[in-house]
Amino acid sequence: MRYSLLFAIGLILTLFLPATTHGQALPMDAPTTASLLTCGPGDDFYTTFGHSAIRICCPQEGIDKVYNYGTFDFNTPHFYWKFMCGRLDYQLGRTTFDHFMAEYRYEGRWVKEEPLNLTPQQVNNLYILLETNYLPEYRYYRYDFFANNCATRVRDIIYSASGADTVLYRQTPSQSYRRLVAEPLKGTMEWWRLGIDILLGLPVDHHCTAPERMFLPLEMSAEMAQGEWSSSTGNKPLVDKGHMLLAADREATPRSFPPLVVFSLLLVAVALLSLNGRRIAWLDRTLFIIAGTLGLFLVFMWAGTDHLCTARNLNLLWASPLLLLIAIRLDRSPHWALWLQEGAFAVAAVWVIWCGLSPALLPIILTLALCTAKQMKNEE
Repeated sequence: MRYSLLFAIGLILTLFLPATTHGQALPMDAPTTASLLTCGPGDDFYTTFGHSAIRICCPQEGIDKVYNYGTFDFNTPHFYWKFMCGRLDYQLGRTTFDHFMAEYRYEGRWVKEEPLNLTPQQVNNLYILLETNYLPEYRYYRYDFFANNCATRVRDIIYSASGADTVLYRQTPSQSYRRLVAEPLKGTMEWWRLGIDILLGLPVDHHCTAPERMFLPLEMSAEMAQGEWSSSTGNKPLVDKGHMLLAADREATPRSFPPLVVFSLLLVAVALLSLNGRRIAWLDRTLFIIAGTLGLFLVFMWAGTDHLCTARNLNLLWASPLLLLIAIRLDRSPHWALWLQEGAFAVAAVWVIWCGLSPALLPIILTLALCTAKQMKNEE
């Protein structure tokens, strides 16, 4: 696992410099606890996957702080452009425990606390690392949903504070990033799931190791609850038994009207028109233009942004810029282009089924394939 230079420097300071360095270290005789806080989903999409934070509590010193790596500033210049291009910096936030709980109580989201099973020295290490990381020159980091987010940063800094201890993980069935992301979206947020499956490329079909699964806060909580620290003195649980600090108090998200139904109805309508020998040129052209334009956007997300997860996107097989040529030419489309596109549709359908993408993609692909087949028939 890769750790930043900051963590290494912080650990060296912790182990070799006096406890009063920069006034950050806590008295070793002061009872101090460190806990993993896991928060449930909220109403907004970006809260769907929950949140992770670290609590440091030292009553003797009047310290009860919460650190979380999930904060960002909407007032950042060109915020949405930077976000789309994968160039948005997130930052470490620090607040009091009471303020943190008040915010989640207001949002009606549950909060679970799991005390970290660390020695007093390791807790002190963690506190110094967090305080160092909160300095303005270290506070910001380049966000990545899968590799560098609010959960992975918490995971890494806890491991850094532990020193030489290694981690033993539970044995879990291997799942891809894509399927782990899809699970919380099923039923209630199917349109978001469809959009994510269209946007993400082959990198997210990688099957995750246990540490990689921890990019999701709820997965990290599960892994931490069943994992163990392993050292020369023996094994011990990563965390002590957790407890709920706050129960959920929000209405369940209503189920969305499934995109599978919408696009299946479109497929049926196009198929019935084809069987009746009727052809609506504007409809075919509109579908080709929409899919082709989407393909250009996917090319941009692959080649024009810093997102690793949008590279090598096989959705370009069906959302192909080639469809723009077919839309322009329509009845005069090159025969090779039509045959090439039909073959691409077939490969795309196999990929959708094999990787477990949103089932709504299948009627979309079949509709475009049927429209393309009509162009081939018209040229005969």
